[in-house]
Amino acid sequence: MADCIQQKSKISEHASEACIFCKIVNKEIPNHKVFEDNDFLAFLDVYPHAKGHTVIIPKEHVNLISELDDDKSKDLMLIIKKVMKIIKDKLNPDGFNVGWNSGESAGQVVPHLHIHIIPRYDGDGGGSIHSIIKNPGDLAVEEVAKLFN
Repeated sequence: MADCIQQKSKISEHASEACIFCKIVNKEIPNHKVFEDNDFLAFLDVYPHAKGHTVIIPKEHVNLISELDDDKSKDLMLIIKKVMKIIKDKLNPDGFNVGWNSGESAGQVVPHLHIHIIPRYDGDGGGSIHSIIKNPGDLAVEEVAKLFN
């Protein structure tokens, strides 16, 4: 699967063939579909963190969101909203955690852009996304803010 990490412009046919999510898109690996259109597929995570944990992927092989066309990036937000509504209608969770791990150091295991929608239920024992990492760094917020000015 290391072949999948190549930049979009350098992706070979072999790289996308080695990618587990590309295999799902190509129907080589079965999935439990929640939603599908021409550009995106949403399916239940096979290692769910909660009932209804869903993964959304672009059908096009890209590793990072920065590699996705701007129009498709906008469409992705609408798909996330649509899939959340589907999950809400079917499972009636009390809330959601939504996000993705971008890059290996952030915990991205499959080098194909994918968004996690994790339904949350009162008393499920999970935390907020703020519980993922507790390392604010050695600069005060004001010092970090100056870097953006």
